[in-house]
Amino acid sequence: MWPLRSPATDLESAPSPLASKLPHVGTTIFSLMSALAAEHDAVNLGQGFPDFDCDPRLPDAVHEAMRRGFNQYPPMAGAAPLRQAIAKKISYLYGGHYDPDTEITVTAGATQAILTAVLCCVHPGDEVIVIEPIYDSYLPAIALAGGKPVCVQMTLGEQGYAIPWEQVAAAITPKTRLLILNSPHNPTGTILSENDIGQLTDILRDTQVLLLSDEVYEHMVFDERRHESICRHPALARRAFVVSSFGKTYHVTGWKVGYVVAPSMLTEEFRRVHQFNVFAVNAPMQHGLATYMQDPSPYLDLAPFYAHKRDLFRTGLMRTRFRLLPAPGTYFQCVDYRRISNLPEQAFCRWLATEVGVAAIPMSAFHDQSRESGIVRFCFAKKDQTLTTALQRLARL
Repeated sequence: MWPLRSPATDLESAPSPLASKLPHVGTTIFSLMSALAAEHDAVNLGQGFPDFDCDPRLPDAVHEAMRRGFNQYPPMAGAAPLRQAIAKKISYLYGGHYDPDTEITVTAGATQAILTAVLCCVHPGDEVIVIEPIYDSYLPAIALAGGKPVCVQMTLGEQGYAIPWEQVAAAITPKTRLLILNSPHNPTGTILSENDIGQLTDILRDTQVLLLSDEVYEHMVFDERRHESICRHPALARRAFVVSSFGKTYHVTGWKVGYVVAPSMLTEEFRRVHQFNVFAVNAPMQHGLATYMQDPSPYLDLAPFYAHKRDLFRTGLMRTRFRLLPAPGTYFQCVDYRRISNLPEQAFCRWLATEVGVAAIPMSAFHDQSRESGIVRFCFAKKDQTLTTALQRLARL
């Protein structure tokens, strides 16, 4: 018979609080602003997800995959038909050639891809260069790997944000292991140009620095500009993990399916970590995506689809006192609100959601140390009617 324990004894044996590996990380600003939008019935232009459904052919393809029996573990690296479709797409768009068997891995979304890439190559004490404003998953990934982030701040001028490459070059030391880039860039909407690629190539040429290129908005580049995927540039591709996302491309952010392409030597290390933090990704969705990708028009037509929404939104914002920043890529529009209010960014976003009825994200949330610039980010991946409603409310400003 088990001995009885008093409540006091049970309390004394309780474990002590965990020492956090991410002591400075709390609830993300995206969750906070989405909750505030729901509480005040505000139009949620904060968190970056569409409020419209995907092409019905895509879930139909997933249902068909389920009926065909693709309901057990897929290969760890991803279903072969999907890896083959990814290789074909990259070759067609960018001229980059990746072996589906040894150089392409399907992941549980881009966030898992980024974390796994960082974990597989960054060791305690290694330095990782990141560009600010910075997407919020990069710094926690570096911390979990024991690395040290080295932040380089984008400059902001009349032409919008730009990467100061001379500062990137100066940030490289013998301890630098990885440089993380994001183009098209969240949150600023900027894109890398051919000139940027040339400067990056010169900076990295005589180094052992690896590259992690986050390209989840690759199909959202506007005004006849070209997405400068790292896959286009062999000198960079041979040292790079390149990440993309089906969720962003096909309006299914909740599916959390993405992929990484990298040379076989890098992919081998990537998969060592991948197999133990996720092993494999939802099988029927992979087969459904492979079937759907046989028609390239959904991703080829994505830029004009979102350019329409961008132009609708920008035209409406021009009737307000916001100052619009350039928006050549992604589905985000950044604005300077300092002609409207002197409030700090997070306070302004709270006021905007509660008093005006539109939710946005403060740019200060995308910095290692909070930095006030009087800029907030809106997401225009919404139905036209949603954008029109938001613009009607913002017209008061």
